[in-house]
Amino acid sequence: MPAKLKFGCLPTAIGSMPHTNPDEACRAVLRYLSAVPAWPQLPGRSFTENMYVQFSEAFPGINVSMEDERITVDRSVDLDPGLERLHAAYTENDTTDYAIGTDYAAGLHAFLDCPLSSPLAVKGQVTGPISWGLCVTDPVNYVIYDETLAEALARHLRLKAIWQERALSRLSTNTIIFVDEPYLTSLGTPFVSLPTERVVPLLEETLDGIAGLKGLHCCGAADWSMVMGLPIDILSFDAYNYADSLSVYPDELKAFLARGGTVAWGIVPNDEEALSKETLASLADRLEEAMAPFTRIGASFRGLVEQALLTPSCGLASLSIEAAELALERLAELSDKMRKRYII
Repeated sequence: MPAKLKFGCLPTAIGSMPHTNPDEACRAVLRYLSAVPAWPQLPGRSFTENMYVQFSEAFPGINVSMEDERITVDRSVDLDPGLERLHAAYTENDTTDYAIGTDYAAGLHAFLDCPLSSPLAVKGQVTGPISWGLCVTDPVNYVIYDETLAEALARHLRLKAIWQERALSRLSTNTIIFVDEPYLTSLGTPFVSLPTERVVPLLEETLDGIAGLKGLHCCGAADWSMVMGLPIDILSFDAYNYADSLSVYPDELKAFLARGGTVAWGIVPNDEEALSKETLASLADRLEEAMAPFTRIGASFRGLVEQALLTPSCGLASLSIEAAELALERLAELSDKMRKRYII
């Protein structure tokens, strides 16, 4: 278990940015998020940087159609040799064949060459097995519903996370890897028939490979009780739109904080209209209002602030470049305000 850090409302990012030039995206990240920089995903640059395609290299039978912008598993080929290689690599923690290529993550490779200024930590991200498995299909169904492929994809993503973490460790001794799971919001709905007893082992399989700080991000309302029961150090959620979803679990959050957990409060909106209406003061009020319910069950407000990261509500790729950089600027200003008010 890595040493826990008290981030004290330092800012970081979820991942995606609207830029197509990786160097420009990295410069924006370093300008506003120097203490905990995160490498930028650039889905506008190429379909290969879509969050599901980005981590698909080397998965058995994977087929990425650039024309149709679809990602599938080809059942017409024999998957067994690839599955056997994956199992052998998983057993040995051998990431040789599971690197993330430059064509799939130009922002990551540009970030690895950046001259960082002694950051407290550096952050990366990988798509989680539930969301990946609910976006990738074979000719019959989503691959999450095939038990063999579901186990394989959790192990595949684990190796991607390990490779990434090892690369990021060249920049800082403190690394953070978020497992991004937007589809957790769909669990329990008529559209997704996945019981908890299948979901949790797949998440644990991917998370357990991460040696440094590990987080889970979901940008909607999820079963946070289940999430806080996972082996994670950081819970990341959209506090701008869904603050009430976490307040339903006060006892679980109190226990999570007691064991040194961090909450990443996604308090700056990733919607241009909403962003244009917010000021530094209004965002500070909104953040304090989101934290306040937990003080009523005995959590210290100062403790909440000390054990907090601040982020945008989700990725910023849907914004214009100007709006995305404004969101990061607001985020940095809010961090400075909260730290001066409660920490420094």
